[in-house]
Amino acid sequence: MSTEPPPGSGQQPPEDDPFRKQPPPGQGSGSPYDQNYGSQPPQPPPYGGGGGDPYGGGSYPTDPLAGMPPLADSGRRTLARIIDLILVGIIVWLLTWAFGVHEYDVGSNGASYAKSLGQSLIAAVLYIGYDTVMMAKSGQTLGKKWLGLRVANLDNGSTPSVQTNLIRAAVLWIPFAFCCACVWTAICGGWSFFDKPYKQGLHDKAAKTVVVSTR
Repeated sequence: MSTEPPPGSGQQPPEDDPFRKQPPPGQGSGSPYDQNYGSQPPQPPPYGGGGGDPYGGGSYPTDPLAGMPPLADSGRRTLARIIDLILVGIIVWLLTWAFGVHEYDVGSNGASYAKSLGQSLIAAVLYIGYDTVMMAKSGQTLGKKWLGLRVANLDNGSTPSVQTNLIRAAVLWIPFAFCCACVWTAICGGWSFFDKPYKQGLHDKAAKTVVVSTR
């Protein structure tokens, strides 16, 4: 009696990420006799399978945005960011109040820099943690979810990994917390109003992500 497994038992499971771009219908399936062998050179794999650089560093076989939802409007992105700033800002304020960590306290003994540094550290950790954890699940913070937005990998449309989200959040929030505050947020996020063709903020460029609409 044969011990070989039935044909097809070694088939790979489907992709876990429902947002990952799939090849267009008809590619990778159908009768082998539908292909004209020998008449044309092999076609490159779809959606960046050839390892191309989405920023033009290599040959990209197709438009990275092909198969993705439309890019998000920059105005909605800004509103979603304001919502997240308020939500996390409330928690930062509560924690700094509970631990006695405040902004610069100027008095007869001069400015208390240690307290300001403590608040900045709490703010950086909370904002980076919030963005990284929330978006590793579905590519959405609460602000993005409420406004129908999602962060996606530029090369394949999937939900960014924890590492990618950490890079994206660090570029956005470390300067915000320690030196530039809202000025850096305006520059970093506002870059998407002028960037072409992917409407990326500076943090998107660092992580190679885009923000798309889910509605």
